[in-house]
This record gives sequence, C-alpha cells and structure tokens, in this order.
Amino acid sequence: MSALDSVDSLIFSLSRAFCTPIAVFFQIQGCVICLLLALGWALAAYVRNREINRMKKSMKAGNSFAFLCHDINELEHSYQINLPRVSVVMPLKGFGEHNLHNWKSQITSLYGGPLEFLFVMESTEDPAYHHVSRLIEEFKDDVEAKIIVAGLSTTCSQKIHNQLVGVENMHKDTKYVLFLDDDVRLHPGSIGALTAEMEKNPEIFIQTGYPLDLPSGSLGSYCIYEYHMPCSMGFATGGKTFFLWGGCMMMHADDFRYDRYGVVSGLRDGGYSDDMTLAAIAGAHKRLITSPPVAVFPHPLSSDLSFSRYWNYLRKQTFVLESYIDKVNWIMNKALFTVHCYLSWGFVAPYVMGMVHVAAALQIYIKGYTYEETTCTTRGLILVCCLAICTFTELLSMWNLTRIEVQLCNMLSPESPQLSLGTYNWIMVFMALLVDNFLYTISAFRSHFSQSINWSGIRYYLKDGKISKIERNKEMGPKFTDLAWKHLYGGKKGAAPKASFLSSLSRSLAQWRQPKKYDV
Repeated sequence: MSALDSVDSLIFSLSRAFCTPIAVFFQIQGCVICLLLALGWALAAYVRNREINRMKKSMKAGNSFAFLCHDINELEHSYQINLPRVSVVMPLKGFGEHNLHNWKSQITSLYGGPLEFLFVMESTEDPAYHHVSRLIEEFKDDVEAKIIVAGLSTTCSQKIHNQLVGVENMHKDTKYVLFLDDDVRLHPGSIGALTAEMEKNPEIFIQTGYPLDLPSGSLGSYCIYEYHMPCSMGFATGGKTFFLWGGCMMMHADDFRYDRYGVVSGLRDGGYSDDMTLAAIAGAHKRLITSPPVAVFPHPLSSDLSFSRYWNYLRKQTFVLESYIDKVNWIMNKALFTVHCYLSWGFVAPYVMGMVHVAAALQIYIKGYTYEETTCTTRGLILVCCLAICTFTELLSMWNLTRIEVQLCNMLSPESPQLSLGTYNWIMVFMALLVDNFLYTISAFRSHFSQSINWSGIRYYLKDGKISKIERNKEMGPKFTDLAWKHLYGGKKGAAPKASFLSSLSRSLAQWRQPKKYDV
C-alpha cells in the first residue's frame, strides 16, 4: 500500500469514527454553542441599540447634548452645582502609544460636579511620570489632578496597591471613587452617566463597563477581540450583572474609608486581581453590580500586537482563576475553569471533525468511490453544513453587536475621530475563534500547575489563592506590556495634547464650579 493510499485510508477511518453517536453529539454540541453565542450577542445588541434609539429620540426633541444626558435640564447650573464629588483613581504602569489620548479623554470629562484625578504609580522612574506631569501642567488651571507615588507593593499586586494608595489620598468629601485603567478611552459624559446611576440607586455596590476592542490587523489582536466578545454579553444587560471589569469600576468612597464588606482588607491581603476579588466580595455579601448601557469604551489595540504578546495576555487572564478569597470563591473559580475549558475545546472539536469529513468527501469525488462506501461521509457532510450555517449565524450576530457598539461609541463621543467597522477582517475573526478557544485550555492548565505569573516585570506567586511572594527583576522581566506595548522602564517624552472643543467646554464648566479648588 502506498503512502497516499494510507492517508486515504486514515481519512476514511476517521470520517467513519466521527459518525459514531458520541462524535455526532460533540458536533451537534458545537452547533448549539454557536447558536447560544449568537443569541447572547443578539440580546446584547438589543440593549445597546435601545440606548442609541433613546439618544436619537432625545436629539429629535431638541437636546443636542444627548451624548451627555437624556434630559437637557440636567445641564442647568442649579442641577450641576449639586452633583457629588468624584475622585478618579488611575493606577499607571509604563507608557504606550495610546496613553496620552486615553488620559486626555479622562481628564477632559464634561462632568459638572467637583472632580479630581489621581494618577498613581510606583515611582518617579516610571516612564508615565514625565508624560503625566506634562499633561497636568497643560490643564493645571482647569483640572484638579495630581501624581501620587505609591511605592512598591509587598502584600498584593502592584495595581491593587496603587489603587488603595489612591483612595487613601482622595478628597475627604469624595462620595464616589472611579477606578480607571490607562487603556480606557472615556466618553465626555461617561463619569456623569455612572454618577447619575449611583445617585438613582444607592444600593449599587459597583458600577462597571466594558471595552470595545479595535483590532490592529494581526492575528493576536483579533484573538484578544474574540476573547473579550463572549464576556461582552454579560456587560450589556443595561442593569444588574454578575460580571466586573477592573478597567472601569465606580464605588462608594465610604466603602473604602470604613473597609465595608472587607473591600480594603480583601484587596490588600494577598489580592492579585482587583475585579475578581471585588466580584467575589459582592457575591458573598449579596451586593449589587450594574453596568449601564452607555458604559462601553473604545479600546484600540497596539498597532504591532504580536501573537506572542497575545499568548502572554491570555496567560494572565487564565491565571486570574487561580486566585480566590474564600472556599466559595474557590469553588466558583474551579467551576468556571472546568466549564470554560470544556466549552472551548468543545467548540473547536466539531471544526476538526468537519475538516476530516470534507477531506473524505473530496477523496470520494476525485477517485469515484461507490455510494455504499460513502454513506457515512454523506452523513458527515450534513453535519458540516449544519455547523457552517450555525457559524455564519454566530459571526453575523458578532458583527451586528460590534456594529451597534461602534455606532454607540461614535454617538457618545461626537468630536472624536469616528470609529469604523470597515477595518475588521471577519476571516481573521473566524480564525481567531478557533485559535483562541484551542489555546485557552492549554493556558488555563499551565496557569493551574505553575501558580506563578510575570506581570509587567513582576513575578507573583500564589498560595491558597493569595499572593504569597513577589519577585522583582527588571533584567529578567519584559520591557513592554502586552496589549498597548507600553514601555515599562524607559521611553521618550511625548508631546502635549492639543486642545479641542470638548476640552474648551470642560474648562468652561470647571470655571463655574464652586469652589473652583478644594482643600483636602
């Protein structure tokens, strides 16, 4: 028997094996997963689109500032002057290509109440220090902002340490604290919208949002986009959710002042992930997490995001499930670990089987086998057709949600460069679906057995779900971060940002805030 005949025999054998009941079950399961994802994205698109329609209706009624608030009367001085004080805490690490734009979108918020910005970093040697200093100098007469040097963390992750030092330095009259990552690009009305929800419902423990990834063109960037998309349906509820994203979290300042529910001690004493820890605390104390429909933020990925950097990012994401604060949280994380791993490979397996069925069908067509020899392959092709239809439905639903979120972001930031869906390559999206789901399980198991991770040049070791050891070695660690390709230990100074209409408007609002400056 020739090598070619051996390959043909193997293909036919696999095709027949993939027609057994258990194999057919996994192929049908793959179709079901596709349809469930399509349904989830359709519901998320409905919530986001409902907000678009509300804004359009408000604009037709004469409210040209619908991107700030639905009721134009809320822009009256008598209303704005009574808005609560908000402290924005931004833990920083390194400097990348999108940071200045993101920081500018944050400090030029059109929130009419008293507002302060706290940029927190571990030392003045951080590359972000000089860039932030120049930005604050540019807006010193209009924005209340300062840099806080937090020092090195010893009992928790550096990000959490920076956050906690930030809340320790917030204004004594602050009612709400908003934690933002430096890769969050806010809309002019984002802080006002989050605050309004907190004011309407004091029972809210945390308000959160979610990023809309803007792939840069590489497979790695599309894998990150695909990784985030299934989670997006959990944030597009327009209200209560069980999900939490650490890039945008608004909370009651008193929860930190008085360590309510153990938020400070839970984060400080061995905390690795801010959002997973706070979500666990919320679940344990039955506290409310919400995500307003306008809380979706553009997240441009690095223009040269390589596949290896995507893999490093995925490792950090799967490592999060190894941290926990109590037994219940451990059970929840392990359940999520198991389900996610099973569904990830359960999603990929039908495509592998489908490729075998197609290969067998091509051999039958080329070599002219009889019908009796091809009955099983015919049944396999029926399953392949079903999977193709379900995959198309899934991609169509993903495209629709992305389209609506792009439209919503453009409406919420009318002055910013308009986002476009035309830059998305949907063949790359499909490839990313397969690659990301295949690698997720590998990454998850590696995280489980390693119990350590290198995060921005710092290696953390876990024991019983909490950080037990921290090692710092600049020579052994990466010089750049994964998503934004930020310089961690050096970089050139950037130019000061240019002023804009919204910047001018924010300055005008700042001028009639009373008092203009506040004593801490």
